[in-house]
Amino acid sequence: MDSEELAQYIEATDGISKPWLLTQLRLKKLQERRAGLTPEEYEAELRDIHQDLMNLGEWWVGREDEVF
Repeated sequence: MDSEELAQYIEATDGISKPWLLTQLRLKKLQERRAGLTPEEYEAELRDIHQDLMNLGEWWVGREDEVF
């Protein structure tokens, strides 16, 4: 699945409210652009995505049935 297909899936399933799906989309877009980035740029963007993911914490605890 490429980033366009993933974006369509996210839209079709109302995934905009699911931050882990948006993180997956960012990762997919980064993967597709990797060849045009320096290793330092790639690492910086990957680090930023990772930090955003870590900032989510355990927001789903107690809401598992609702969000998954």
